[in-house]
Amino acid sequence: MTIVRYEPWSLVDRLTRQSETARTVAWIPSVDVHEAADRYVVQADLPGVSAADIEITAEAGVLTIKGERRTGTEHSDGSYQRVERVAGNFVRRFTLPEAAQTDAIKATHVNGVLELSIPKQVKPEARRIKVEAA
Repeated sequence: MTIVRYEPWSLVDRLTRQSETARTVAWIPSVDVHEAADRYVVQADLPGVSAADIEITAEAGVLTIKGERRTGTEHSDGSYQRVERVAGNFVRRFTLPEAAQTDAIKATHVNGVLELSIPKQVKPEARRIKVEAA
């Protein structure tokens, strides 16, 4: 049986945070999440984003990936200009499972793909306790 703490204002807080984030987010990167035997893996497509512009935090069971893709040089050809790549801030948040070992998360950024490796904590085995007669 799992005991869940009742927080009546958590939904309102979550909606407020999401609406504040929506105002500051310019684009949302695509993310794949999968579970291996010993870890969780998060892969995010971040083309054009340098490693220095990425911030990753794990706090209170929530993994947050934030960053910014900066605009490059604008090219113009004659009287028109074409810009299709979106630049600006992004934020992705994920609820971490209880087995996630947040103090050992490793991040790599190669060829525009951010990969987070989140190790699982080893579950303690249940042990049988002998009851002695008094």
